[in-house]
Amino acid sequence: MTNTAPSTADAHSAPGAGDFAARAHQIAKVYGRGDAQVVALDSVTVGIPRGRFTAIMGPSGSGKSTLMHCMAGLDSVDSGQVFIGDTELTGLKDKQLTRLRRDKIGFVFQAFNLVPTLTALENITLPMDIAGRKADRAWVDEVIDTVGLRPRLKHRPTELSGGQQQRVACARALASRPEIIFADEPTGNLDSRSGAEVLGFLRDSVRRMGQTIVMVTHDPSAAAYADQVLFLTDGQIVDTMTGPTAERVLERMKGFETAGRPAGAPGGQGPGVAAR
Repeated sequence: MTNTAPSTADAHSAPGAGDFAARAHQIAKVYGRGDAQVVALDSVTVGIPRGRFTAIMGPSGSGKSTLMHCMAGLDSVDSGQVFIGDTELTGLKDKQLTRLRRDKIGFVFQAFNLVPTLTALENITLPMDIAGRKADRAWVDEVIDTVGLRPRLKHRPTELSGGQQQRVACARALASRPEIIFADEPTGNLDSRSGAEVLGFLRDSVRRMGQTIVMVTHDPSAAAYADQVLFLTDGQIVDTMTGPTAERVLERMKGFETAGRPAGAPGGQGPGVAAR
């Protein structure tokens, strides 16, 4: 594949910072010590472009979930810098980090994480209710209609299918208009039909609402919904793919499994992600 993405330095440089919803510069994360030490991230530099759907893929243990957690402020880095918009996460105090995650980041997890005693609508508006912020009703209504849940707003999670519960979680992530949404295996607990519905909604939120989404997945079919895919091995971004299809992604993943790294893929720091 011909890689037309900018260099890692370009992805981080100040002039282009406005093009990226999130950036990481030379971040490293190590777990354990001595013989038990695991390098989860090895000097990763990358930019996530605004208004795009980016998937992160790699073999088990490649560091894809760690990268997402560090960029979302759910985990700390041992070195390097992480930015959400123009705000640097590294060095923020706990209260500042909590406020930033609440105000600028949306999350969608494999386990839905809905409050069982609340209705679908109450789950959607919960983060804003906790923050004491008044919801933009017009925007919330648009999100609800986009996700197709209006007939189910008064139902509690136990009265919803798995796909409907995950759509509630997606709507909750979108309702506060975050700068970026991080989704960790969002279809992992869903059947193929429900998973396709959720992925279609995420895709639609990018196209219609200008949302920025980063999704960790192991499923080539899920990655095909994205605008681009980042491939990780051994804690490093070693390749990118734009305009992915399930077949192309699967073929690339097979290359990682059989050779450890595709022929011609760069080592060390991975390429930045091209801005729009």
